Amino acid sequence: MRVVVTGAAGFLGSHLCDHLISKGHAVIGLDNLITGATRNIEHLAGNKDFQFIKHDVTEYIFVSGSIDAILHFASPASPVDYLEYPIQTLKVGALGTHKALGLAREKDARFLLASSSEVYGDPLVHPQREDYWGNVNPIGPRGVYDESKRFGEALAFAYHRTHGVDTKIARIFNTFGPRMRSGDGRVVPNFITQAIAGKPLTVYGDGKQTRSFCFVSDLVEGIYRLLVSEVNDPVNVGNPREMTILDFASKVAELTGCGSDIVFEPLPVDDPKVRQPDISRARELLGWEPKVLLEDGLKATIDYFKGTV
Repeated sequence: MRVVVTGAAGFLGSHLCDHLISKGHAVIGLDNLITGATRNIEHLAGNKDFQFIKHDVTEYIFVSGSIDAILHFASPASPVDYLEYPIQTLKVGALGTHKALGLAREKDARFLLASSSEVYGDPLVHPQREDYWGNVNPIGPRGVYDESKRFGEALAFAYHRTHGVDTKIARIFNTFGPRMRSGDGRVVPNFITQAIAGKPLTVYGDGKQTRSFCFVSDLVEGIYRLLVSEVNDPVNVGNPREMTILDFASKVAELTGCGSDIVFEPLPVDDPKVRQPDISRARELLGWEPKVLLEDGLKATIDYFKGTV
């Protein structure tokens, strides 16, 4: 296939480019580099199957030639980023999705939207199934990201129903691995960089809130299986192993050997209390479930940060 990946220089986008190329596909990567970084894709320079175009996908997207698939991963994706760029986050979820869907319609290409577990907000149903509509505060500080993803899903389905575009929606849960930015504010890089520096690990709230962490290689395999499937309904892609943030902090401290203490800070506004995917749909329709053990994924991520911090 000839595939367009928006957000190609980001954490997930860059791994996705690698995965698609490893499967024998040609990739055209787009990114405006607001939160992405060329170092994430510099190893692809000179690869005949990869082309990079610096472009803001909220503007008209032009790609010459035939396109078989478009994967829309462009968006600030951490609280630090979307609180710094709230309007850009809304624009890429709305205008960017619109432009990418327009390209898919023009090229008769299938379209995959990188949605998020954040569409469930602070959930009242646990674990979260795809038929749960969520509990989102639309005017809270996190709402810019949550609602951009919810709008993107609505727009994708509108294009599917109205124009017959073959759309797929991946609801991505917490993912980690090499190429995360040390300062992006997410719990994995926060804990690891603090531990490596011998600093206390910062836990927000009482640490009893839960998350479910999926290693990036598992995530991109799930995305790929969804892309080549005939599934149009949203699919949760994540690891159902749920743990408290306190337990996760202890695991990072153990694997880094840092012996760091834990300090507590106030919980951010609208921070979800629980997060755990029900991946029954992914298992049944895609034959997918995560394989990488948390400990193995963390060791690889710690090694990455030791080499960059």
